[in-house]
Amino acid sequence: MMKNKNKIIREKKNLTTTGWADYELLDSGNKKKLERYGSYHLTRFEPEATWKPSFKKRVWDSTDAEFSLSKGERTGSWTFQTEIKSSWSITIDELKIVLNISKSRHIGIFPEQLENWRWIEKKINASKKEANILNLFGYTGIASLFAAHAGAHVTHIDASQKAMEIGKRSLSLSGLADKPVRWLVDDAFKFIKREIRRGRKYDGIIMDPPKFGRGPKGEIWDFNHSVTNLLTLCGELLTNDPILFIITAYNVDHSPNELSLWLQNLMNSFYGKIEYGNLIQQEKLSGRKIHQAIYARWASS
Repeated sequence: MMKNKNKIIREKKNLTTTGWADYELLDSGNKKKLERYGSYHLTRFEPEATWKPSFKKRVWDSTDAEFSLSKGERTGSWTFQTEIKSSWSITIDELKIVLNISKSRHIGIFPEQLENWRWIEKKINASKKEANILNLFGYTGIASLFAAHAGAHVTHIDASQKAMEIGKRSLSLSGLADKPVRWLVDDAFKFIKREIRRGRKYDGIIMDPPKFGRGPKGEIWDFNHSVTNLLTLCGELLTNDPILFIITAYNVDHSPNELSLWLQNLMNSFYGKIEYGNLIQQEKLSGRKIHQAIYARWASS
């Protein structure tokens, strides 16, 4: 499988989702977005939506819950017009995903990742083998569920025990509780270094690192200072016949092209294709688009 680095094909490809049966981006504007998650309509802060909303004010005022930023702050709170359970589930393809309202505006899912989740499942299925997949900064584990659904052995790493428990519930609700998924609360750097010493190898690596963060013991993560070192270490965990590698990032001072070049440098010993670009949500009715994140992904075929 060892190949010349010029054999890697690179293609810029923005990934856009208009949602699915249980999710829609209904409207946006005035730095907010109106979404439907199952039967609930939620309004949340969205800094990219600087235009005027399409829907009338009465539609926005009738949403089940709204998260608003406190004036002059980066935090906020929820207000409710409907009694909403602290957690509920929606369906994506054949999977049940648990959502959760807490103190944050985030509820356990980033819908713009839909095409990446499906891509992960597709590549694992196409490999025709029991792949070992590592998911770093795995959050509530939706990517892990798609990988497990495809038959992979998954190691899921995140610093949040609460996010981990939500992921476990989703796995169980999806009928995948017997699948080989390891849920580990750990610091990504420390875990990878231990795995290298153990001689562990993975057929694919998924990572969605934040701009800033802390590990379970207060370890500091800074995307700008740490991500290239992390990628280098991840290269030591790959098998001689890897399937996939994907990295996504939010609100960082880098471009999709930069991510793709980092990935090309990492995977330059293998044949494969790198796709890179923006992760975009599109309103189903108006067609307006919100650029949410950037990504780069490599696959062997």
